[in-house]
Amino acid sequence: MRTDFTDLPSSFRDPSGFLFFKNQVLYRQVNKAYQKNYEHLMASGLYQSLTEANLLIPHEECDLPPACPETAYKILKPEPVFFVSYPYEWCFSQLKDAALTTLKIQKIAIEYQMSLKDASAYNIQFYKGKPVLIDTLSFEIIENWKPWVAYRQFCQHFLGPLLLMSYKDCRLNQLLRLFIDGIPLDLTSKLLPRSTRFRPGIMTHIHAHALSQKYFSSKTVQVKEKRISRNSLLGLIDSLESNLKKLTIHSKKSEWANYYQETNYSPQGFEHKKQILKEFLNRLNPSGVWDLGANTGIFSRLASERGIPTLSLDIDPVAVEINYQECLSKNENHILPLVLDLTNPSPGVGWENKERMSLVERGPADVVFALALLHHLAISNNLPFAKIASFLRKICQSLVIEFVPKSDSQVQRLLVTREDIFSDYTQPFFEKEFSGHFTIQEVVPIKDSERVLYLMRVNHE
Repeated sequence: MRTDFTDLPSSFRDPSGFLFFKNQVLYRQVNKAYQKNYEHLMASGLYQSLTEANLLIPHEECDLPPACPETAYKILKPEPVFFVSYPYEWCFSQLKDAALTTLKIQKIAIEYQMSLKDASAYNIQFYKGKPVLIDTLSFEIIENWKPWVAYRQFCQHFLGPLLLMSYKDCRLNQLLRLFIDGIPLDLTSKLLPRSTRFRPGIMTHIHAHALSQKYFSSKTVQVKEKRISRNSLLGLIDSLESNLKKLTIHSKKSEWANYYQETNYSPQGFEHKKQILKEFLNRLNPSGVWDLGANTGIFSRLASERGIPTLSLDIDPVAVEINYQECLSKNENHILPLVLDLTNPSPGVGWENKERMSLVERGPADVVFALALLHHLAISNNLPFAKIASFLRKICQSLVIEFVPKSDSQVQRLLVTREDIFSDYTQPFFEKEFSGHFTIQEVVPIKDSERVLYLMRVNHE
């Protein structure tokens, strides 16, 4: 590897090629080992078909000197994605749409005598509001019709997690954070209700599949490779697709999804808050916004409506589900809702803890919104102002943060069931602690409330 390039740790497992950065621009090297498959992908019309349907990220071939010359065939420059997200950060419908997109791509690929050689959820990203495949090297030529090599991976990355989310609890996709190659089928089988054993699709793709894996894992003899027909392969895809389409999220219970119906803002105060945020956005003109504790995304949309790429992050999966469904219904291409617990944000995981980046590593954002969030972190989670300020400094350049005083009814609600040990929860102490990390540029009280919005800029030492 040449020293003037930086490789991307997430792509080292694939002998077909890898991703790397040069001058902060992302490139993909296609290795000679993948030449035949790449040429078929491009010449057959499959690449054009998928990119025109917004199912595959587009790229351009470029003359950049290769990162690893002895293995290189071509260098590609893929269209950049605003933010790389992971399946354990997606709501139910995001994971479901990503699964259906993968199957749709596979069906189209078969028409061009190609097949997906892997079905990793990490190969799907949300681009312009829709799930797309980002791994151009995922295709292989079908030379002998055989069972889909990525079938097990698809079930572990998509079908199993979705079944657990649908039948048990929508938070169970968090298991994908623990199992980087998908939730093992035997575990999914154990966690699912016994009644699912009488549902043919689930029985076949999960329970029987898990038993088959267990049986053959103990065999030392080589299993003869099977051959199947084209129609059988398409039938498998249709069966997976049919089972996925039936799945729904049953749990509508949410602590925060109805927050804005219960808020203590007056109509005038709520509109004033929006107006302040609009003025801040006009002044900052950011390249991107992260809205922390975004709930269903009301304030995220103030940024996304201006064409600003916006992450809309919330701990509540039901609120994120509502947010995502609204994005789809309104065709909002600049907003990405994600499930995220700020007190335990996504860490670096995988080999050397680098294959999947932490939240902090995927920043910093140009602007972070922390609206009606501070009191939850400070009081519900016992986080000192200094700790909150230190963390926020790592993930943004500019900060818009709302201070909610202890007299506010929402803070009083948090204190009902616990002793008030928060003597430092005052506005002067908040300003003092945050001034150690930020320069306070503007302070604007919100009308008809005791709440205050701050615009701050990171102190660069």
